[in-house]
Amino acid sequence: MEIKPKIEYGSYFHIYNRGINSCNIFNSEKNYSHFLNLYKIYINSIAETFSWCLMPNHFHLLLKIKEKEEIEYLIPENKTSKIAKEKWETFIPDKDYTIEKFAELKKPVPEKQFSHLFNAYSKAFNKSENRTGKLFDSRFERIEVRNEKYLKNLILYIHFNPVNHGFSNKVKNYKWTSYHSIISNKPTKLMRKKVIEIFEDIENFMFLHDFNNELYSEEKFPTKF
Repeated sequence: MEIKPKIEYGSYFHIYNRGINSCNIFNSEKNYSHFLNLYKIYINSIAETFSWCLMPNHFHLLLKIKEKEEIEYLIPENKTSKIAKEKWETFIPDKDYTIEKFAELKKPVPEKQFSHLFNAYSKAFNKSENRTGKLFDSRFERIEVRNEKYLKNLILYIHFNPVNHGFSNKVKNYKWTSYHSIISNKPTKLMRKKVIEIFEDIENFMFLHDFNNELYSEEKFPTKF
């Protein structure tokens, strides 16, 4: 049985998956938008995103898991009363806090957050498409990214995926990738500044994305599918 790398704090990962039997996991703009909204809910709290691409039957994500101390505590759902809210706001977790003081205090676990994302999306997709059963091919695939050169080329590979799979003739013509957020000035949770620094400047970033997609093919970034 294949052993997948553990999701470690502070590490970069290429995370990807496809529909079971290569079935579509996105059939409409509403599907794509809902996945991204769920991504904000479950993943932004535990990771920094560098690149992403959603295609009809699969997706790719490139992100860095935050250090454990960077991840904020979850506010328990039952803290709705005024007294509970005031108690929460004045409570400062430190080395002396005990389970008796605040039993509900916890941080989201990165690997579980990905499972929550994919499970929540699968349920919503199945309901909207009137289908049952598994949606994704596996729990989720991941490859740890260990150097900046690979990181840079992987950003290009992810953005070129729709071209390589025949969904578009140009990176800039495909809607559901992080490319557009990176070249935009609109507010974003994406690591836009860091990505541009990896490419030296925005001009070079755009030039390489309009260059030669054969450099960023599946052969150089083999995945399970």
